[in-house]
Amino acid sequence: QVQLVESGGGLVQAGGSLRLSCAASGRIFSSTAMGWFRQAPGKEREFVASISRSGGNTDYADSVKGRFTISRDNAKNTVYLQMNSLKPEDTAVYYCAKSAVSSWSPSNPSYYTDWGQGTQVTVSS
Repeated sequence: QVQLVESGGGLVQAGGSLRLSCAASGRIFSSTAMGWFRQAPGKEREFVASISRSGGNTDYADSVKGRFTISRDNAKNTVYLQMNSLKPEDTAVYYCAKSAVSSWSPSNPSYYTDWGQGTQVTVSS
């Protein structure tokens, strides 16, 4: 079983930036797609971004396109989420997840088999 540990969350003012990291254990990291999801208080978990195993395919939620960038370093077993121009509505717990697929980048959470514990991102207005 893969363990996923997120870091990099915190409190930032609107318009600021944060970079989230997700470190994965296990050699299978480089063989699967990875994703980021988020859950705000009182809301369902929602898709943010995903990346295929090679990094060649990415997908983003419309709400973060042009502001967030997902990337990965397979040598370090780490996936990143660079978040720029943050808005108060980006406030949520952000989760890293490992997918059961490899060559594409799914947005449906049903394709993900392992989840991290989450990291809190709070954007003040």
